[in-house]
Amino acid sequence: MRQAFILDTNVILFDPNAINKFGNNDLIIPIVVIEEIDRFKRDMGENGRHARQFSRLIDDMRKGGGELAKGVRLPSGGLLTVELGDMGPLPFELQMDKADNRILAMAMGLKKEQPKRPVVLVTKDTNLRIKADALGILAQDYEPSNVEPDQLYSGTTMISVDSHLVDEFYSQKKLVVKDQNLKPNQYVIIKDSANPNHTAMGRYSRELDCLVPLFKPAEGLWGIFPKNAEQAFAIDALLNDEIKLVSLVGKAGTGKTLLAIAAGLVKTVDEGIYHRLLVSRPVFPLGKDIGFLPGSIEDKLNPWMQPIYDNIDFLFGSTGSKGRRGAGKGCQELMNQGLLQIEPLTYIRGRSIPAQYLIVDESQNLTPHEIKTIVTRAGDDTKIVLTGDSFQIDNPYVDSANNGLVYLVDRFKDESISAHITLSKGERSKLSELASNLL
Repeated sequence: MRQAFILDTNVILFDPNAINKFGNNDLIIPIVVIEEIDRFKRDMGENGRHARQFSRLIDDMRKGGGELAKGVRLPSGGLLTVELGDMGPLPFELQMDKADNRILAMAMGLKKEQPKRPVVLVTKDTNLRIKADALGILAQDYEPSNVEPDQLYSGTTMISVDSHLVDEFYSQKKLVVKDQNLKPNQYVIIKDSANPNHTAMGRYSRELDCLVPLFKPAEGLWGIFPKNAEQAFAIDALLNDEIKLVSLVGKAGTGKTLLAIAAGLVKTVDEGIYHRLLVSRPVFPLGKDIGFLPGSIEDKLNPWMQPIYDNIDFLFGSTGSKGRRGAGKGCQELMNQGLLQIEPLTYIRGRSIPAQYLIVDESQNLTPHEIKTIVTRAGDDTKIVLTGDSFQIDNPYVDSANNGLVYLVDRFKDESISAHITLSKGERSKLSELASNLL
């Protein structure tokens, strides 16, 4: 029997194409959801865009000759209807003036009318799923990707080999491994099966079909040296011009942003490979916002971009007077020369960004659509680095399993121009590492 899926407003705001992802089952959009979508359509953010996209999609179906009240055939074979619905009885505590409760009442009425038909309420609202379950209505979350952070592709692995193969890797600068099913640019710790302390680190090159050594800059990255194997992997990916997309995922204090900015300065200021280092981050407050900020656009952005300034100031303090082009200049002088630009993601739509080293910090707060918008801005010779932690999400419309960063890592893991590293060991301070593990 065909199932009946009732979609909540937040599902449509998360993915306006959700109606095409339930196969040949029946989809029901309550009229109260259309009312809520109408209130979002003037919003200039992501929710407004999705609301307008959904409204146009439904209107095109209506123009195609179908009647939404009777059902419009979907490309997947399902049937979409917009229903007022017969309201079922609800407990006194659930007031009918709330949209969520009216959706519950419609689900109750549909279940009462067709008791043998499976009726499923699809919503990203946890409390609505709890209320539905208490009323005996089957409810589920909408999870198009559903990749949990602990199941995410880590980008690294460990293999055990004979002792002579480790020596061969050091001498020949390459090692052919069979039956390992490695992904492009996957980083590998090669361990001697007889002596665990006899190890080497390499990267799998799909073009050469073998493991190749990591690039290790003798002077570090502006005075920053890797403190563990994961950071060594990250530095190799950040400095490799053949890898155009790098994603760094890790908890607080693992060095994601610092390493990315340091590598960007090396490639932009020292080597001149890229015309500009562009650092950006989404604007989401931690906790209650303090309201509008005074001053020019630079003044307004300073509090939001301060974490980036902190990392750059730390790097300038680390380099001192080592003879680099950037040493002694300071952050502001690099910005005046056009070598460094720090801005929010608000105005990136429609831009084309050629020959730049683009770092997007805190990208776990972005939706899959926003990630697509950012990556498609890349012009010729541009490198994009995305950093974030799926357990530090401030955006109320995404979660740890369905955010843009997780979505990108899962989709790009088989591509030769991308690399991903999960950093797990905190190096900021002993206190920071204990806080990340214990709190």
